Amino acid sequence: MELSDLLNAFKNPQALQAKANELRQRTAAIRVTGQAGGGMVKITLSGDMEMIDCQIASEIVDPSDPKIIADLIRAAHHDAAQRVQEAIRDQLSDYMGGMPMPPGFSGGDFFGAGQ
Repeated sequence: MELSDLLNAFKNPQALQAKANELRQRTAAIRVTGQAGGGMVKITLSGDMEMIDCQIASEIVDPSDPKIIADLIRAAHHDAAQRVQEAIRDQLSDYMGGMPMPPGFSGGDFFGAGQ
């Protein structure tokens, strides 16, 4: 997307809104899986940061030490969240024709994702 295209988009708010809706839908369709413990815990998140799936290998379930599972779930979620943010940045970068993202833009902040 060229700068002139971006400026023209602001002249047509309906078209800009349609593009924003398209990007929201594309973002919501993102699915990524993060993992921890060598794949013993896997968390799948949507582009909206909604947890889609959580898989825990039975061999790490130790009733005497539930903290280890909690730590692995947190680590897998963090991994998945970073992957979502990266996927969103990649999509937006492609959409914007390689223009740099605004400073401080984390990807997960896109249209309120992660709130």
